[in-house]
Amino acid sequence: MTRSIKSILLSIAVFTVAASHAQHKLTRLWETDTLLNIPESVLPEKDVMYVSLIDGEPWGIDGKGEVGKLTRTGKILSTSWITGLNAPKGLARNVDLLYVADMSELVVISISGNRILNKIKVNGAAGLNDVTIAADGTVYVTDTKKNCVFQVNGGSSIQYLDNLVGANGIKSIGKKLYILTGDGMNHRYVSESGGKPSKICVLEHGGDGIEPIGNGDFLVTAWEGWVYYVHADGTKEVLLDTHTTRRKTADIGYDPARRIVYVPTFSGKSVVAYRLN
Repeated sequence: MTRSIKSILLSIAVFTVAASHAQHKLTRLWETDTLLNIPESVLPEKDVMYVSLIDGEPWGIDGKGEVGKLTRTGKILSTSWITGLNAPKGLARNVDLLYVADMSELVVISISGNRILNKIKVNGAAGLNDVTIAADGTVYVTDTKKNCVFQVNGGSSIQYLDNLVGANGIKSIGKKLYILTGDGMNHRYVSESGGKPSKICVLEHGGDGIEPIGNGDFLVTAWEGWVYYVHADGTKEVLLDTHTTRRKTADIGYDPARRIVYVPTFSGKSVVAYRLN
C-alpha cells in the first residue's frame, strides 16, 4: 500500500470518528409555570406527561408527595392527580400501570382509574429513587441510601445488586441494565449473578437521570445542574450547565420521535423542554 493511499484511509477514518462524535446541543423550547412543588422525575407519554412532586423534604415521610400531569406543550393540568405519597421520585409505565419509587415503597397507580392500586413494601429499602421495567415485567428500583438495586416481581422484592455508592438512575434496555452511581455510568447483563457492573464512563458530579438516544448513546444528568450526551464509547459532551442557578437537572424524560428532552428543575419548580440537535 502506498503512502498516499494510507494517508487517504487515515483521513477517512479520522473523519468518520469525528462525524460520529459531532457536537450536540440543546435548544430551549418552553418552560412550565413555576408552580410544581419540587418536580423530581418526568415521564412523557402519548398525550400527557406525568411528573413526580416531592412537595416537602427530599427524603421525608410526610404524606405531602404527589404525581402531577402536564400537557406535551407544558401546560399544567394538575399538581395533585395522585396524592398521599411521601417523597416520590422515579417513574415507569407498564401498559395501564404507573410505578413510582417512594422511599421504602413502590407505588402502583392505575392510570385509567386515576387511583393507587397498591403500595409494595420493598424489604430493606430506605431511599428508593429511580425505577425501570424490563421486557419480562420485572421491576428494578435503585436505593440511594442503601447503595443498591432491588428487584421486584409482583408483591415480592429482593436485593439484586449492592455496593453501588449513590445508586440513582436506572434503565433496562434489552438484556442490559444501565445504572448511574455517585461516580459513573455502569452496565451489566440482567442474567449475570454477583459481581459489580462494568463502568462506561466517569461522572464527576454523580448521575441522576438516564435516557437512551439510540446506537448505544445516552442522555445523562447530574442533579446539581448538568446534562451530558454520553457516547457508546464512554466519551461525553456537556449539553447544559445550570449548577449556579436554582434550576437543577433531575430525572429527565425523552421523546425520541421529536428529540425533545424534558428536564425537571427540582428547586426551580418547573419542567423545561429542550430540543436535542
